[in-house]
Amino acid sequence: MEIWINPACSKCLGAVSLLDAEGADYTVRRYLEDVPSPDEIRAVLDRLGLEPWDITRTQEPDAKELGLKDWPRDADARERWVTALAEHPRLIQRPIITADDGTAVVGRTDDAVRDALTRK
Repeated sequence: MEIWINPACSKCLGAVSLLDAEGADYTVRRYLEDVPSPDEIRAVLDRLGLEPWDITRTQEPDAKELGLKDWPRDADARERWVTALAEHPRLIQRPIITADDGTAVVGRTDDAVRDALTRK
């Protein structure tokens, strides 16, 4: 199991605390320092069953600067979104937990983190 975090994010810290409390075996990826490649973002999206716009923090200054709210949300625009996430990792929703069963969750709630822990 791996968790993508921003250590300045309270939701990330809460998820890590819960993983620790549950005795989970996981690795931490500080994704702002160890930026995911476009291929890694695509793989996580497949594991999440989501599209890139579903995990984009549209209120971030970078999102506003790029005008993301006006970008199309369709198959033709998918790669544009993936590229934006790779080039501006602050736009990636957090924390993302990749579960041992090959799926992933956005662990913004305790329930979502617990869900990741049950996936075997």
